Amino acid sequence: MSALGMAKKVLLTPIWTAAILTGAKSFRSNPVLASPRLNRMGLHRFRLERAAAMSAYRRRRLAHLLSETHVAAFERDGYVVIKDVLPPQEFAALSQAVENTAFPAHENRQGDTLNRFCGLPPEIVATIPELQRLLANPLFNALLRYAASFNHVPMFNLNTVITVPGTGAHDPNTVFHSDTFHAVGKGWFFLRDVEMADGPFSFVPGSHKLTPARIEWEQDLSQRAARDADPLNTIGSFRVTSAEIAAMGYGEAVPFPVPANSLVVADTHGFHARALSTRPSVRLAVYGSLRSNPFMPLTGVDLFQLPGLKGRKSDAINLARAIAAKASGRRLEQPPVGLVRPGDPALR
Repeated sequence: MSALGMAKKVLLTPIWTAAILTGAKSFRSNPVLASPRLNRMGLHRFRLERAAAMSAYRRRRLAHLLSETHVAAFERDGYVVIKDVLPPQEFAALSQAVENTAFPAHENRQGDTLNRFCGLPPEIVATIPELQRLLANPLFNALLRYAASFNHVPMFNLNTVITVPGTGAHDPNTVFHSDTFHAVGKGWFFLRDVEMADGPFSFVPGSHKLTPARIEWEQDLSQRAARDADPLNTIGSFRVTSAEIAAMGYGEAVPFPVPANSLVVADTHGFHARALSTRPSVRLAVYGSLRSNPFMPLTGVDLFQLPGLKGRKSDAINLARAIAAKASGRRLEQPPVGLVRPGDPALR
C-alpha cells in the first residue's frame, strides 16, 4: 500500500468504525463492515440482532398510533393493505389534480423499467389541497412510522414506474431482496389500478422478523458480500432465492394487485420484489418512506420536524446525492429531468 493509501486508511478507519452504530449498510464502501474476519466473529449478526431488538422496543412505544387490528396484522405479516382509503369524490379530485400538475422530477432506468420520483416541495403541495390532506393523513403517516419504528416525518414523493417488457434486462427489483439489515417503512398510495399483469408489489409474509436460519444466512453472506458478483449485495441490499426463503422458514410471497385508492405499507427489511410485468405498464403512487439510525432508542428526534425543514427531506437527500456524486466524479444515479407530470412518457 502506498503512503497516500496508508494515510487515507488511518484517517478513515475511525469513521468506518463509527458507522457500525449507524444505518450504514454498504460493504463495498466500508472495509470495516465488509471485513470477513469481523463478520466471522459476529459483527453483522450483532448489528442485525440489535437493530431488530431496538425496532421492536420502539414499535411498542408507537403502538398507540394504530388500531389493535392494524398492529396485529403488521406484527404477523410485516405489511398492511387498506382499500378505499379516501371517499370517492376526494380521491377523484386528488387524482385529477396530481396527474395534471408538473412536479420537479428525477429519473433512473433499471433494465426494462424507468423509475420516476417527483418531489413534493411545500410550495407546490400548498396549491393542491387534496394532496396536502393526503400527506397529512393520520393513517398513512401512522403506518409508515410504525413500520419504520420511528415517530418521524416520512419523506413523500410521487413515484411512477414505467415498464416495457422486452426492451432490456429485467428490473433488479423483480428479484426478492431485503433493503437493508434494519426496519424500513415504505408505503404506496396508488393513484391507478395495479393488476397482476402490471407487476404489483409482492412481499414474503413474516419475513420482517428474524428466524435462526435467516440470521445464519445473513451472517454467511456478510462474510463475502464485498466480493459478491451481484453489485446490489455489495451495497447491503441482499438478494435471495425462493429456495433460500423457504429454508429460512418463511412461506410463499403474496402479490398485491390493488385498485386505485389503495394503500400498501410494509417493512422492507422483509423480503419483497416487484412482480414481473407481462405487458407495458405504468404504476403511479404517492410514495412514502422512512428510516433512521436503527440503534437509536428514542422514537421522535427528527430535525425535519423543525420549521423551514418540514417537507424538505427529499430536497435534502437529492442535494446530498448531487454533492457526493460531484465529489467522487461519478454520475448521478437519479439525475433531475425538470418539471414533469407524473404520468408523462419516459424522458430518458
